[in-house]
Amino acid sequence: MGYVTDMAMSAFIPAADIIKTAGTWTTTLSSNTVGDVRTAADTTFNLFVPLNPPLGNSVALKGCRIKSVELLYKVATAAMDSVTTVEIEKVSVSSAGVVTGAAVTATINSAEDTSAKRLAVADHRLIATISSPTWLDNDEAYWLYVTFDAAATSVFTLWGAIVNYDLKV
Repeated sequence: MGYVTDMAMSAFIPAADIIKTAGTWTTTLSSNTVGDVRTAADTTFNLFVPLNPPLGNSVALKGCRIKSVELLYKVATAAMDSVTTVEIEKVSVSSAGVVTGAAVTATINSAEDTSAKRLAVADHRLIATISSPTWLDNDEAYWLYVTFDAAATSVFTLWGAIVNYDLKV
């Protein structure tokens, strides 16, 4: 028996699966799209996007290798004050159960590579590409972490995210 290898897998992460801090969020159906809309308020909030492709594997070069994540959102009414932090976090669990984390080096697509571009009134597709993707071990997890500072009248709609990965099983 051989392996199945697909180097172009992706999975959609709905807004409901993304952890959101600060604010009132309402799941909304508008123009045949489902998203979580944040009530306008002058405050900072974070998004924690779980990057959970279907397989981690304790054997080298098997399972999933996360390559990038795309955050899909819209800023309306007024621009955000800033969108400074965009990080991919890697969480590892040792055999003794010790949990540690580290930021993974990633690059951001040119349309979203500065806070000024990410905070504008517009539809956004922020793509964070891991510089050196590795195969997901059975005791690891990845998250996208983004911090937004909203203006008093900024309306934020979160559509979801897409995780892109290689699959070898």
